[in-house]
Amino acid sequence: MDGVRLHQPVPERVALLFPVPWAVWAALRLAGAERGFPLVPALTFTPYAAATGVLPLGTALLARSPAATALAAGATAALAVPVLARARRQPTPAEGRRLRLVSLNTLHTRVDAAALVDLVAGCDADVLTLMEVTRDGRDRLVAAGLPGLLPTEHTLLPADPAQLGAGGSVWTRLPVVARSRVPGHFEQPQLLLALPGGPDVEVTAVHVHPPLRFAAGVRAWEEDLAGLPAPGGDVVRVLAGDFNAAADHAAFRRLVRRGWVDAGRAAGQGLRATWAPVRFPQPRLTLDHVLVDPRVGVAELRVVQLPGSDHRALVADLRIPA
Repeated sequence: MDGVRLHQPVPERVALLFPVPWAVWAALRLAGAERGFPLVPALTFTPYAAATGVLPLGTALLARSPAATALAAGATAALAVPVLARARRQPTPAEGRRLRLVSLNTLHTRVDAAALVDLVAGCDADVLTLMEVTRDGRDRLVAAGLPGLLPTEHTLLPADPAQLGAGGSVWTRLPVVARSRVPGHFEQPQLLLALPGGPDVEVTAVHVHPPLRFAAGVRAWEEDLAGLPAPGGDVVRVLAGDFNAAADHAAFRRLVRRGWVDAGRAAGQGLRATWAPVRFPQPRLTLDHVLVDPRVGVAELRVVQLPGSDHRALVADLRIPA
């Protein structure tokens, strides 16, 4: 109608400002520039940032602003592309001797011991790596029958019993060549296993300090990630456990670039959440990983929820080269 002025439903200035947080997040993620607290823990939520990128994009489209649309679309794509890539299976060696591994952060061994033993039995596991093992919790696992399935145990408990989350253990039915530990803020037991029909395999129960409690927590997290061993040599290595890190963290990507293969990504399961609060459905984060030597094949990786723990168990079906 003449004399009636049509207004944009969203002012262009608002449309231009709205995508800025997503654009900053994408820039930090692409450059690996997150430093300190709270940026490092915030990057864990990158999949949520990617999913909500439709909000500034929709606002820009409503405002009919080419500049805002370009900014929002670019930021959303920069966040979504690396996240969605984790669902694409990556080829790994298909031949080799089977090694089935189960890994779980037990939440101070509050996990249902019988359910964990049933999982080990049901998947015919060769090795079990556990984090946050307590003395009482270890005794409950023994009472539930774990030694009958995996008779050899390498458990490291902290000297201070008040450090409930610091213990770790590796259980196996394979012959043990050597026992050791990887230094860190938590106990990280390591076993060198003799694999019939294959090379020796070194398995480490990884538990990295969480990047919380401000700057000191982030420094401890970075130190623990940097202190993990690299693959290579005559020994085939496997790191399995709670890295307290996501694929969106630059420090974790640096670790992987040392030569590791993330079994979750190789199996096309890189988007499967491995942690969520016990009493709430959200947030759901991917903090647990199985990293393998590039010579190792990944036939399958499953994420299994067990009662009692806030973490999910990882069941990795691996192929060790002859």
